[in-house]
Amino acid sequence: MLSTTISMPSLLMKPTFLPYSTTTSLSLRSNPLPIRVRTTSEAQTIVPNSRANPNSQFKILSSESQTAEATTAVEESPAAPTDSGSGVVRKFYGGINGHDLGSVEDLIADDCTYEDLIFPRPFVGRKAILEFFNKFINSISTDLQFVIDDISDEDSSAVGVTWHLEWKGRSFPFSKGCSFYRLDIVNGKRQIIYARDSVEPSIKPGETALVAIRGVTWLLERFPSLVDQL
Repeated sequence: MLSTTISMPSLLMKPTFLPYSTTTSLSLRSNPLPIRVRTTSEAQTIVPNSRANPNSQFKILSSESQTAEATTAVEESPAAPTDSGSGVVRKFYGGINGHDLGSVEDLIADDCTYEDLIFPRPFVGRKAILEFFNKFINSISTDLQFVIDDISDEDSSAVGVTWHLEWKGRSFPFSKGCSFYRLDIVNGKRQIIYARDSVEPSIKPGETALVAIRGVTWLLERFPSLVDQL
Protein backbone atom coordinates (compact mmCIF):
# COMPACT_ATOMS: atom_id res chain seq x y z
CA MET A 1 0.00 0.00 0.00
CA LEU A 2 1.30 3.42 -0.98
CA SER A 3 0.80 6.22 1.53
CA THR A 4 1.12 9.78 0.14
CA THR A 5 0.90 13.07 2.03
CA ILE A 6 -0.14 16.12 -0.03
CA SER A 7 0.10 19.60 1.45
CA MET A 8 -2.86 22.01 1.12
CA PRO A 9 -0.97 24.75 -0.85
CA SER A 10 0.02 22.30 -3.56
CA LEU A 11 -3.60 21.20 -3.99
CA LEU A 12 -4.82 24.78 -4.29
CA MET A 13 -2.25 25.59 -6.98
CA LYS A 14 -3.22 22.87 -9.47
CA PRO A 15 -5.05 19.51 -9.79
CA THR A 16 -2.99 16.47 -8.70
CA PHE A 17 -3.11 13.44 -11.01
CA LEU A 18 -2.68 9.93 -9.62
CA PRO A 19 -2.17 7.64 -12.61
CA TYR A 20 -1.39 4.53 -10.56
CA SER A 21 -3.58 1.42 -10.68
CA THR A 22 -3.42 0.70 -7.01
CA THR A 23 -4.97 1.58 -3.66
CA THR A 24 -3.86 5.04 -2.49
CA SER A 25 -4.25 6.63 0.92
CA LEU A 26 -4.38 10.42 0.92
CA SER A 27 -3.91 12.35 4.11
CA LEU A 28 -4.81 16.06 4.01
CA ARG A 29 -3.28 18.18 6.73
CA SER A 30 -6.55 20.12 7.05
CA ASN A 31 -8.45 16.87 7.64
CA PRO A 32 -7.17 14.34 10.18
CA LEU A 33 -9.21 11.57 8.59
CA PRO A 34 -7.58 9.85 5.58
CA ILE A 35 -9.38 9.73 2.26
CA ARG A 36 -9.08 6.29 0.72
CA VAL A 37 -9.48 6.04 -3.03
CA ARG A 38 -9.35 2.94 -5.15
CA THR A 39 -8.20 4.02 -8.60
CA THR A 40 -8.80 2.25 -11.88
CA SER A 41 -6.62 2.17 -14.96
CA GLU A 42 -7.63 5.70 -15.92
CA ALA A 43 -6.21 8.78 -14.17
CA GLN A 44 -8.21 10.43 -11.41
CA THR A 45 -8.23 14.11 -10.51
CA ILE A 46 -8.66 15.93 -7.22
CA VAL A 47 -10.71 19.10 -7.74
CA PRO A 48 -12.19 21.69 -5.36
CA ASN A 49 -15.65 20.82 -4.04
CA SER A 50 -17.48 22.83 -1.39
CA ARG A 51 -20.16 20.14 -1.11
CA ALA A 52 -17.78 17.40 0.05
CA ASN A 53 -16.75 16.65 3.64
CA PRO A 54 -17.13 19.96 5.56
CA ASN A 55 -13.54 19.53 6.76
CA SER A 56 -12.24 19.10 3.23
CA GLN A 57 -12.48 21.21 0.09
CA PHE A 58 -11.77 18.39 -2.36
CA LYS A 59 -13.42 15.43 -4.01
CA ILE A 60 -12.17 12.74 -6.34
CA LEU A 61 -13.41 12.68 -9.94
CA SER A 62 -12.53 9.98 -12.40
CA SER A 63 -12.08 10.94 -16.03
CA GLU A 64 -15.37 9.16 -16.80
CA SER A 65 -17.19 11.20 -14.12
CA GLN A 66 -15.73 14.45 -15.47
CA THR A 67 -16.90 13.56 -18.98
CA ALA A 68 -20.38 12.64 -17.71
CA GLU A 69 -20.74 15.89 -15.73
CA ALA A 70 -19.55 17.98 -18.68
CA THR A 71 -21.99 16.20 -21.01
CA THR A 72 -24.86 16.77 -18.57
CA ALA A 73 -24.00 20.47 -18.27
CA VAL A 74 -24.04 20.86 -22.06
CA GLU A 75 -27.34 18.99 -22.40
CA GLU A 76 -29.02 21.09 -19.71
CA SER A 77 -27.89 24.43 -21.16
CA PRO A 78 -30.48 25.86 -23.59
CA ALA A 79 -29.19 26.56 -27.07
CA ALA A 80 -28.71 30.29 -27.58
CA PRO A 81 -29.35 31.82 -31.01
CA THR A 82 -26.19 32.85 -32.81
CA ASP A 83 -27.76 35.79 -34.68
CA SER A 84 -27.53 39.22 -33.11
CA GLY A 85 -30.49 41.59 -33.22
CA SER A 86 -28.82 43.75 -35.87
CA GLY A 87 -28.02 40.59 -37.86
CA VAL A 88 -31.70 39.62 -37.92
CA VAL A 89 -32.71 43.12 -39.04
CA ARG A 90 -30.07 43.13 -41.80
CA LYS A 91 -31.42 39.79 -43.05
CA PHE A 92 -34.91 41.29 -43.00
CA TYR A 93 -33.89 44.18 -45.27
CA GLY A 94 -31.91 41.81 -47.48
CA GLY A 95 -34.98 39.61 -47.98
CA ILE A 96 -37.16 42.60 -48.89
CA ASN A 97 -34.52 43.90 -51.31
CA GLY A 98 -34.31 40.47 -52.95
CA HIS A 99 -38.10 40.08 -53.04
CA ASP A 100 -37.58 36.85 -51.10
CA LEU A 101 -40.38 36.64 -48.55
CA GLY A 102 -39.47 33.04 -47.82
CA SER A 103 -36.27 34.23 -46.13
CA VAL A 104 -38.18 36.94 -44.25
CA GLU A 105 -40.97 34.75 -42.87
CA ASP A 106 -38.88 33.04 -40.19
CA LEU A 107 -37.55 36.39 -38.92
CA ILE A 108 -41.03 37.56 -37.88
CA ALA A 109 -42.79 36.23 -34.78
CA ASP A 110 -46.31 34.83 -35.18
CA ASP A 111 -47.83 37.60 -33.05
CA CYS A 112 -45.60 40.44 -34.28
CA THR A 113 -47.04 43.96 -34.55
CA TYR A 114 -45.76 46.13 -37.42
CA GLU A 115 -46.55 49.85 -37.50
CA ASP A 116 -45.97 51.80 -40.71
CA LEU A 117 -46.96 55.34 -39.80
CA ILE A 118 -48.30 56.17 -43.24
CA PHE A 119 -51.09 53.62 -42.62
CA PRO A 120 -53.95 54.29 -40.18
CA ARG A 121 -53.65 50.95 -38.37
CA PRO A 122 -50.77 48.56 -37.59
CA PHE A 123 -50.39 45.16 -39.20
CA VAL A 124 -50.80 42.46 -36.55
CA GLY A 125 -49.53 38.92 -36.98
CA ARG A 126 -46.98 37.37 -39.33
CA LYS A 127 -49.59 36.60 -42.00
CA ALA A 128 -50.84 40.21 -42.22
CA ILE A 129 -47.29 41.56 -42.27
CA LEU A 130 -46.20 39.22 -45.06
CA GLU A 131 -49.30 40.13 -47.09
CA PHE A 132 -48.39 43.81 -46.75
CA PHE A 133 -44.81 43.25 -47.89
CA ASN A 134 -46.00 41.03 -50.72
CA LYS A 135 -48.06 43.96 -52.02
CA PHE A 136 -45.08 46.25 -51.53
CA ILE A 137 -42.58 44.18 -53.49
CA ASN A 138 -45.13 43.56 -56.25
CA SER A 139 -45.49 47.33 -56.62
CA ILE A 140 -41.77 47.99 -57.19
CA SER A 141 -38.87 46.48 -59.08
CA THR A 142 -35.68 45.09 -57.58
CA ASP A 143 -33.95 48.24 -58.85
CA LEU A 144 -35.41 50.08 -55.84
CA GLN A 145 -33.39 49.06 -52.79
CA PHE A 146 -33.31 49.83 -49.09
CA VAL A 147 -29.89 51.09 -48.04
CA ILE A 148 -29.03 51.07 -44.34
CA ASP A 149 -27.31 54.29 -43.28
CA ASP A 150 -26.78 53.36 -39.64
CA ILE A 151 -27.85 50.55 -37.32
CA SER A 152 -27.42 49.97 -33.60
CA ASP A 153 -25.82 46.70 -32.54
CA GLU A 154 -25.26 47.13 -28.79
CA ASP A 155 -28.52 45.41 -27.83
CA SER A 156 -29.92 42.27 -29.44
CA SER A 157 -33.43 42.93 -28.12
CA ALA A 158 -33.84 46.50 -29.45
CA VAL A 159 -32.44 47.75 -32.77
CA GLY A 160 -32.70 51.19 -34.34
CA VAL A 161 -32.09 51.80 -38.06
CA THR A 162 -31.82 54.83 -40.33
CA TRP A 163 -32.17 54.12 -44.04
CA HIS A 164 -33.01 55.51 -47.47
CA LEU A 165 -34.08 54.12 -50.83
CA GLU A 166 -31.92 54.05 -53.94
CA TRP A 167 -32.89 53.50 -57.57
CA LYS A 168 -30.04 51.83 -59.43
CA GLY A 169 -27.55 53.33 -57.00
CA ARG A 170 -29.06 56.83 -56.93
CA SER A 171 -30.95 58.30 -53.99
CA PHE A 172 -34.72 58.13 -54.42
CA PRO A 173 -36.66 61.33 -53.54
CA PHE A 174 -38.53 61.53 -50.23
CA SER A 175 -37.32 58.11 -49.17
CA LYS A 176 -35.43 58.69 -45.95
CA GLY A 177 -36.72 56.84 -42.94
CA CYS A 178 -35.97 55.45 -39.53
CA SER A 179 -37.24 52.24 -37.97
CA PHE A 180 -37.26 50.57 -34.59
CA TYR A 181 -37.33 46.83 -34.02
CA ARG A 182 -37.89 44.90 -30.81
CA LEU A 183 -36.77 41.28 -30.84
CA ASP A 184 -37.19 38.29 -28.57
CA ILE A 185 -36.13 34.65 -28.54
CA VAL A 186 -39.07 32.52 -29.68
CA ASN A 187 -38.61 28.73 -29.80
CA GLY A 188 -34.84 29.15 -29.78
CA LYS A 189 -34.84 31.73 -32.60
CA ARG A 190 -34.39 35.49 -32.38
CA GLN A 191 -37.41 37.05 -34.08
CA ILE A 192 -38.96 40.48 -34.58
CA ILE A 193 -41.91 40.94 -32.22
CA TYR A 194 -42.55 44.64 -32.86
CA ALA A 195 -41.54 47.18 -35.51
CA ARG A 196 -42.28 50.81 -36.36
CA ASP A 197 -41.43 52.69 -39.56
CA SER A 198 -41.33 56.48 -39.84
CA VAL A 199 -40.86 57.72 -43.41
CA GLU A 200 -39.90 61.16 -44.74
CA PRO A 201 -43.07 62.99 -45.88
CA SER A 202 -43.34 64.20 -49.45
CA ILE A 203 -44.95 67.43 -48.19
CA LYS A 204 -42.87 69.19 -45.57
CA PRO A 205 -44.82 71.82 -43.64
CA GLY A 206 -41.77 73.29 -41.90
CA GLU A 207 -42.68 75.88 -39.26
CA THR A 208 -46.34 75.51 -40.19
CA ALA A 209 -46.26 72.30 -38.18
CA LEU A 210 -45.29 74.33 -35.08
CA VAL A 211 -48.28 76.61 -35.65
CA ALA A 212 -50.56 73.58 -35.91
CA ILE A 213 -49.17 72.08 -32.70
CA ARG A 214 -49.61 75.37 -30.86
CA GLY A 215 -53.20 75.64 -32.08
CA VAL A 216 -54.09 72.12 -30.95
CA THR A 217 -52.46 72.72 -27.56
CA TRP A 218 -54.50 75.92 -27.11
CA LEU A 219 -57.74 74.02 -27.80
CA LEU A 220 -56.88 71.21 -25.36
CA GLU A 221 -56.06 73.67 -22.59
CA ARG A 222 -59.46 75.38 -22.92
CA PHE A 223 -61.53 72.31 -23.70
CA PRO A 224 -59.98 69.36 -21.77
CA SER A 225 -62.82 67.06 -22.77
CA LEU A 226 -61.39 67.05 -26.32
CA VAL A 227 -58.56 64.82 -25.05
CA ASP A 228 -60.96 61.87 -25.07
CA GLN A 229 -61.41 62.35 -28.82
CA LEU A 230 -57.73 62.18 -29.66
